[in-house]
Amino acid sequence: MQSPDRRRVLAALPALAWPAWSPALAASPGPTVLSVEGAIRRANGERAAHFDMALLEQMAQHRIKTPTPWHSGEPEFSGPLLRDVLAAAGADGPTLRMWALNDYRVDIPTEDAQRLDVIVARLVDQRPIAVRDKGPLFVMYPFDRHPELRNSLYLSRCIWQLRRIEVR
Repeated sequence: MQSPDRRRVLAALPALAWPAWSPALAASPGPTVLSVEGAIRRANGERAAHFDMALLEQMAQHRIKTPTPWHSGEPEFSGPLLRDVLAAAGADGPTLRMWALNDYRVDIPTEDAQRLDVIVARLVDQRPIAVRDKGPLFVMYPFDRHPELRNSLYLSRCIWQLRRIEVR
């Protein structure tokens, strides 16, 4: 016969094997522009965190004004910090596989989002980014504050037409 304490421990083991799961993320009533899936703890859909533009707009907005190889002049990019988007989904993994609308993908270390003010830009010069102009979402690094990032490694991580993040 097992003791009550041993039974409680054995009963709790299956719960310990599964990651904590909480559907605490607000519903996304508009069309989904970004899905975060994989190693996440919060969702508002089938095992994924879906964000529409309104949900992204409700997050704290940050600005980066910087020249890029893809734009003329020094455009201003605005949107939530990537780390805030990941926190909203309860992301927990060392790598972010990011997918574009055309299925292009790039892997970004989660550490970049924690260490740097990388944004998920939804505006350029205070206007929504059209798909034909590399939108609706564009991952932008803070090249204005960290000129040492202006190299091929970090430029390749600036994925445009972002549609999905898989946390690995």
